[in-house]
Amino acid sequence: MKLRHQVPSTLRNDITRSGAVLFGPLHREIDRLFEDFSQGIAAQQKMMHLLPNIDVAENNKEIDITVEMPGLERGDVDMSLEDNVLTIRGEKKMESHRDDKNVYVSERAYGTFLRTIELPAGVDSSKINATMSDGVLKITIPKPANIEAKKIEVKEGKNGKPSSRA
Repeated sequence: MKLRHQVPSTLRNDITRSGAVLFGPLHREIDRLFEDFSQGIAAQQKMMHLLPNIDVAENNKEIDITVEMPGLERGDVDMSLEDNVLTIRGEKKMESHRDDKNVYVSERAYGTFLRTIELPAGVDSSKINATMSDGVLKITIPKPANIEAKKIEVKEGKNGKPSSRA
């Protein structure tokens, strides 16, 4: 970005003669900061396009998760459950038959992605059902049996020591 493009034409000559040399390094640094910032936003937007959209719903018996992954097949997706965290990994691979074409615009995102969903404690991984059709992954997770909190009686003690009374 050049300073003269931001200034009305009647003032261009006065500014370039007096202040442009003085503020040149500052101006270049500000331009560089804006460029770095805009590149960071573009990278984040590209990553957001790669992350699949999910819906999570539940009822009294189960948790239903729907994950949109257009262009992916069942073999491109891995799921695991560890410490009550469901992890969905996948990879969207670039098409290899484009080598003989001149590509003018490429807005599709390629690469690996990872989504994690925290589940309630006690979910049994062997009871999770996952199916994939037309780029949509559907996961059904039976809820664990409700474990009721057990009340613990607090007894009075003297000077931090338990009382001998029952």
